[in-house]
Amino acid sequence: MKRSFITLFSAATVLLAAAGCNSNDSVKEAQKTNEVKADSTTANDAVGKVEKKGMDYDSEFMTKAASGGMLEVEMGKQVLARAITPEAKKYAQQMVDDHTKGNAELMALAAKKNITLPTTLGDEHAKVLKDVTEEKGVKMDQEYMKEMLKDHEEDVKEYTDASIKASDPDIKAFAAKTVPMLKMHLDMVTKMKGAVDAAK
Repeated sequence: MKRSFITLFSAATVLLAAAGCNSNDSVKEAQKTNEVKADSTTANDAVGKVEKKGMDYDSEFMTKAASGGMLEVEMGKQVLARAITPEAKKYAQQMVDDHTKGNAELMALAAKKNITLPTTLGDEHAKVLKDVTEEKGVKMDQEYMKEMLKDHEEDVKEYTDASIKASDPDIKAFAAKTVPMLKMHLDMVTKMKGAVDAAK
């Protein structure tokens, strides 16, 4: 009796651990798909391993960028509809316009390179969207600007890194071409954030 209970308990623990690992994070799922593709197209030797590492870096950058781009557009639309301050409205409109274009370019590039992208927000970005849109009035505007500042600081770093480290020349060029736009967004939010923070 005791032994069967221990066996049952062990099986339940293994199942729980497996369920915990089996996240439905769309970014991670897309990355797993891309890793399988990279495995099947690279040779199992030293050169193949270097190639696979490069492909993994490129697809990881692309999947995160896709989720981030979707966040900019989705959150921009929601903030645009409900923002109180003119600065938050103006910034949200800029995000919708610029990132809609950027997302289309990213999707076309991914299709050309046979990279699977997430079709929904990754867990991290979904949480940011929820945190911002749960707020109301000026509080939402302030939370939005705070997240946009943090987000664009990270984006500038990630795209700058990819413009140097990406193994595919087209992905490298896409990242390099996008950096100035992201820096402009960062500059814009840095200048506007004070006015939104001061709003009552």
